[in-house]
Amino acid sequence: MAVSSFQCPTIFSSSSISGFQCRSDPDLVGSPVGGSSRRRVNATAGISSSFTGDGGLSSRILRFPPNFVRQLSIKARRNCSNIGVAQIVAAKWSNNPSSGLPSAAAAAAASSASAVSSAASAATASSAAAAPEAAAPPVVVLKSVDEEVVVAKEGIREKIGSVQLTDSKHSFLSSDGSLTVHAGERLGRGIVTDAITTPVVNTSAYFFKKTAELIDFKEKRSVSFEYGRYGNPTTVVLEEKISALEGAESTLVMASGMCASTVMLLALVPAGGHIVTTTDCYRKTRIFMENFLPKLGITVTVIDPADIAGLEAAVNEFKVSLFFTESPTNPFLRCVDIELVSEICHKRGTLVCIDGTFATPLNQKALALGADLVVHSATKYIGGHNDVLAGCICGSLKLVSEIRNLHHVLGGTLNPNAAYLIIRGMKTLHLRVQQQNSTAFRMAEILEAHPKVSHVYYPGLASHPEHELAKRQMTGFGGVVSFEIDGDIETTIKFVDSLKIPYIAPSFGGCESIVDQPAIMSYWDLPQEERLKYGIKDNLVRFSFGVEDFEDVKADILQALEAI
Repeated sequence: MAVSSFQCPTIFSSSSISGFQCRSDPDLVGSPVGGSSRRRVNATAGISSSFTGDGGLSSRILRFPPNFVRQLSIKARRNCSNIGVAQIVAAKWSNNPSSGLPSAAAAAAASSASAVSSAASAATASSAAAAPEAAAPPVVVLKSVDEEVVVAKEGIREKIGSVQLTDSKHSFLSSDGSLTVHAGERLGRGIVTDAITTPVVNTSAYFFKKTAELIDFKEKRSVSFEYGRYGNPTTVVLEEKISALEGAESTLVMASGMCASTVMLLALVPAGGHIVTTTDCYRKTRIFMENFLPKLGITVTVIDPADIAGLEAAVNEFKVSLFFTESPTNPFLRCVDIELVSEICHKRGTLVCIDGTFATPLNQKALALGADLVVHSATKYIGGHNDVLAGCICGSLKLVSEIRNLHHVLGGTLNPNAAYLIIRGMKTLHLRVQQQNSTAFRMAEILEAHPKVSHVYYPGLASHPEHELAKRQMTGFGGVVSFEIDGDIETTIKFVDSLKIPYIAPSFGGCESIVDQPAIMSYWDLPQEERLKYGIKDNLVRFSFGVEDFEDVKADILQALEAI
C-alpha cells in the first residue's frame, strides 16, 4: 500500500462527531524508507504499535475534534473503568485478508464481534469502499454502550487480544520496581486518555443517559460508576497498582490507615466475636480494640508477637474471628512468623490480617506467606512524601468485597486528588525504599556500637530476637530504627533537639527523615508507670530515615550524640 493512497475512512456521522478530519503527522511525514521504528499510543484505544517508515503505515493520522476524547472518556469511565471491562473488537477487511489482524488477534476479535453494533459494521464497510485502491487497514472498535469509536490502525500487535485487566496484563514486567511505575496504568487504565499520568476525575456523582441504562446497571447487566463514595476512576487505578505489588485479587483504599483497620475489624468480626492481637502495636489501634470493640461484645486476647503457644491456646479456647498484628511492629519492630501463624489460624477457621506498613509491599509479601489480608497506612511509605493521608486493605475479592460493602455505608472515602498523589508517589517507591533500607541498616550497626546508645531495635541486626525470621520472610528490613539513649528523658530531648536534618514529627516513611520520642509524641497523656507497661521508656527514640545522603545523616546523628 502506497503511503499517499490512504484516505480517511468515512465512518463517523456528522451528527455525532463534527469536525473529524485527517492531518499529516509531522513525526512520520518524510520518513525515509527503512527509517527507524517509531512507537505511538492511540489516545482512544490505548494500544501501542510499532510504526516504520517503509510504507507500513500511512503518513496521515486521525485528528479528533476537541470534545471527542472528553465525550468518550465520560462513557468509558462509566462503563469500562470500574472493573476494567472494555470491549475491544477488530473488524474484518474483506478486500485484503492478508493485511488483516494476526491470527490470535483475529480469533479474539471474532469471539467478541457480536458486541459490535450493525451501525459500526456498516461504517466499516463504507470506509473500505471509500478507498478501493488501498489495502485498507484493520479497524479497532471500542464499544461503550451506545457509541462506538473506530480507529484506523495497521500492524496491530498480536497482543491486542490480551489487552484486558487480568493478571497477565503486566506479564512483561518482571520486578516490583517496574510494577510501581506501570501497574494499573499502562495498557490497563480504564480512563481513556493518551496522557502518561493518570488524570484526576473530580466528581461526586456519575450520570446515566437514560433510565434504561440505570436499570441495566441496577440489574447488573452493565458496569458503571454511580456515586463518588462507591468508586472513582482515579482511585481504581491506585487500587490496581497496590494489588499488583501485593499479589492481591482486590484492594480497597480509604481515607486513612486507621479507617482501613477499623472498617476491616467491624466488617469481619461479628458482635460477640473474639480477636487476638499483639502487645507491640500502633497505640490508636489498641485504643480502638480496648475501648470501642467491647461495646459490641467483642473481646480481645493480647499476646507477645513471638508467643506461638499463646496463639494456639487462644484459637483453641475461643472462636477467634481474626488474628490481627503488625509485622514489623510499632515501635519495637518485632516480627511475626506469618507462615506459621497463618497455618495455626486457618486450621480453626481464623482469618489472619497483617499490618505491613513498616515492611512496605516491597520488603514483605504477607499474602504469599499465607495471610488473608494486608493493611497499610498508605500515608507512610506508599505515599512517601508526607503530603497525603490514606489507607488500604488487600486480599481476596471475597473478603475485600465484604469490607467494601461496609465502607460504602460508613464513608471514609479517599479523595481522587489524594489518590493521584499516591499514584505519583508510588512510582518512586522502589527507589525510596532501597535508599531507606540501606541507610537504616548501616545506621543501626553504627548506633549499636556507639557508647551513648544502650539498645537498638532493628530486625536487620543479629541481636534482634526475630532476626533469622526477618531474613526468611523479608527482602529488606525497612527504614525505621528505634533505639534507647544512655540517659534520662532530658538527655534524650537534648539529643533530639541537637539533630539538624530530621523533623520532630509523628509519622514515618517519607522522603524527609523524621524523629520522635514515643514517650512524648504518642504516650505523653499516660503517666510514666503506664508507659512502661507497653515498654515505652523515656529514653526511647524512633528514627525514620528519609532519602537524604547517608553520609549527611550519619554525621548529623553522630554530632547529636556527641552533644549529650
